[in-house]
Amino acid sequence: MRLVLDTNVVVAAMRSPTGASAGLLRAARRGNPVLLANVALALEYEATCSLAEHRLAAGLDLARCMVFVDAVLAMTEPVESYFLWRPQLRDPADELVLEAAVNGRADAIVTFNRKDFGVAPKRFGIDILLPRDAIRRLNA
Repeated sequence: MRLVLDTNVVVAAMRSPTGASAGLLRAARRGNPVLLANVALALEYEATCSLAEHRLAAGLDLARCMVFVDAVLAMTEPVESYFLWRPQLRDPADELVLEAAVNGRADAIVTFNRKDFGVAPKRFGIDILLPRDAIRRLNA
């Protein structure tokens, strides 16, 4: 299964190592799912995870936070965005997630904000899943 993780899922994995989001990262480390990210999404992971609010909640200093982000990115298959599909979504900040998914031939986008993506991903054959639903699909 090929997945793009929305930034909120990566942050949740960092903040809660026993949750479904972290479970997705553990599964990716074993090889399924394949995680996808483009440069813009990788930069957003780094910027958001390094915010003091998230680092403190995770109990990480900046250096350890960057180790976490680097580990996540090391598990991702890089995606080049050849086509910009914008605008497709109501929130322009979510467009980079959709671009990574479309260009990376993702099966699904994993996010806590499913409503923000609306029906646009369906046009490209991409499902929108919560982390727990992605785990269930992997285990099916």
